[in-house]
Amino acid sequence: MLLLIISLSDNSVGASDGQKNIVFTNPMINADVPDMSVIRVDSNYYMISTTMHLMPGAPIMRSKDLVNWETISYVFDSLTDHSRYDLIGGTVYGKGQWASSIRYHNGQYYVLFSPNDEPYKSYIFTTKDPGGKWHLLSRMKHFHDASLFFDDDGRVYVFYGTGELQELKSDLSGINPYGISMKIFERDAEEYGLLEGSQVVKHGGKYYLLMISMVYGQLGRVRREVCYRADHITGPYEKKVILEDDFAGYGGVGQGCIVDGNDGKWYGIIFQDRGGIGRVPMLMPCRWIDGWPMLGDEKGHVPVIMKDLSQRHSTRKGIMGSDDFSTDRLSLYWQWNHNPIMEKWSLTERPGYLRLKTSRIVDNIYKAPNTITQRMAGPKCSAVVAMDISHMRDGDVAGFSAFNGISGLLSVVKDNLGQRVVMSVDQVNFAKGIEKKIASVDKKEEESAAFFGNKIYLRIDADFNLGKDWASFYYSLDNQRWIKIGVDVKMVFDYTRLFMGSRFAIYNYATKSLGGYVDIDEFEYSY
Repeated sequence: MLLLIISLSDNSVGASDGQKNIVFTNPMINADVPDMSVIRVDSNYYMISTTMHLMPGAPIMRSKDLVNWETISYVFDSLTDHSRYDLIGGTVYGKGQWASSIRYHNGQYYVLFSPNDEPYKSYIFTTKDPGGKWHLLSRMKHFHDASLFFDDDGRVYVFYGTGELQELKSDLSGINPYGISMKIFERDAEEYGLLEGSQVVKHGGKYYLLMISMVYGQLGRVRREVCYRADHITGPYEKKVILEDDFAGYGGVGQGCIVDGNDGKWYGIIFQDRGGIGRVPMLMPCRWIDGWPMLGDEKGHVPVIMKDLSQRHSTRKGIMGSDDFSTDRLSLYWQWNHNPIMEKWSLTERPGYLRLKTSRIVDNIYKAPNTITQRMAGPKCSAVVAMDISHMRDGDVAGFSAFNGISGLLSVVKDNLGQRVVMSVDQVNFAKGIEKKIASVDKKEEESAAFFGNKIYLRIDADFNLGKDWASFYYSLDNQRWIKIGVDVKMVFDYTRLFMGSRFAIYNYATKSLGGYVDIDEFEYSY
């Protein structure tokens, strides 16, 4: 058996720079990066993914080789359609920005997405510089899991839903009232589950619509990727299964896109649900066989190892990592849980620290504004937060979490009992209704310990290997002697709650009165 140990930020191993036979091991990124849409412009690849209720949202990632990626921008800073984006009157957990489409046309980049929430309208953003500022171009009807498409004749379309086609105005300002609006195919008897995640390319004069084919309860079937092909954009369309593989024991690989590579080959980028870590992208060959984009190796399997990628770029920053908060701008590694309250955090009031001020009196992390997060990574990861707690007030709760619908919390609590570090397990429960209000949070305090001093180090270790998904919790007063506290927490991916892979989260909220704050000295991430 060949064992390859790799760094997440550089998945290419086995050759030095300048050698041609680079070896790459899947997953492409071992973290939650679902609903990928990828394009190539000259020598750069650009990818967008879903981050739902996190702000800023719609991350734009760039790569030279489809292996090593870095976040270069976010399409928007915040969404403001209603107060629930601010955790007022409800929440948008698992809603917000959903599956997006990125495209390049006539020197301009475009992104289309539709929040799965009121007022059920799509967003189209545009820019000339994908690493710079994106600008809102238009809003129109809702398009579920949509793929924006510029045809060779200058006409513009959206593929969405399950075989829906809508023509837009050429300037993308709205629906073309005289254009095509139709259903281009009907699902066959095999497609009784969800059929969604549209991504479209035109190749060799034909139109190719890729979609995930979900399955529920049928033995012998896993989720898969299917392709609908036609000579004309309106059809008729014929279907073929282009990937059906239970990769590494986690289940079927489905939903994503294909892209033409710098090396003249084509590649598929398709995600796989992997439990608590979330939905993880895989990179694989795309071979054109009899006019069909067949995914995987010669046997139709997602390869564990791939060779002959174009070149190595090990200097890429990655999409998550450590932060010493030494600049006056927040690293692109971070996203807030819902819209932040901007005046309640700072990188400049105490240079070299992230200051988190209490901003609203709440009783749990799921309601707390200004909780800052980044992805956890597989197969294993660990992170340490150094926190100055000298300005916490009575009733304040600050700490570090393995955050999801079921969360493990490592909290510093100041109250009439003094100063304690508390390990607890919190599970959020939502009320029925579009507002997704928090009905209750089940809290179980597993262990607490009193301590003295104004600085504390909090550590979370996580193991996302197959069948595990455990997070463990430690604290230290000197960053050398570590004390395990509480219980290991089983991290769960649950589409009914947060619909997101597990994340590291740093928080500070008040339960009695405002005015307290904590200073985060450093976040040290290893995987």
